[in-house]
Amino acid sequence: MLESCGCCVLDKVKTGIWIADLQLARCPVCELNTCDGTMQTLDARHIELFLSEGYKNGSWDYKLIGHHVNEHANGACGAIFDMKHLKDSSTSAAVFNLKPWVGKPTDWQPKAVITLHAVAVNTNLQKNEGLQVKCHVMRAGLQGEVASIRISQQLL
Repeated sequence: MLESCGCCVLDKVKTGIWIADLQLARCPVCELNTCDGTMQTLDARHIELFLSEGYKNGSWDYKLIGHHVNEHANGACGAIFDMKHLKDSSTSAAVFNLKPWVGKPTDWQPKAVITLHAVAVNTNLQKNEGLQVKCHVMRAGLQGEVASIRISQQLL
């Protein structure tokens, strides 16, 4: 069911402490000073990623695992959560109850929620022609554990 909704389900994810951040960037083809940014990226990585030899020597790289394009989108939303803790009240009540953490439709500032087992972001969008969403993962070697997850959303 999740995969039919544009979600990616991952196995062999490295356990431990993860760090998440949101990056807003200008469109890679746009050089206008008036551009407010047309791309957001939710990054989550294991705390030990930067210490790993495979990361330092460049042998680990991101691989595209999911891609879809939506027509007009009211918001750019992304979430990463541990499915084993999906029904925990700390996850379900915080992430799936949008009212406390998603801004009003005219609020263009990104909003986020973080729990012990989930992170979610939302940015309300003005009128647009669609949203391209890409999901990438970095594994510790070819078949190793997932050490980093990246969800990028770009306006079309």
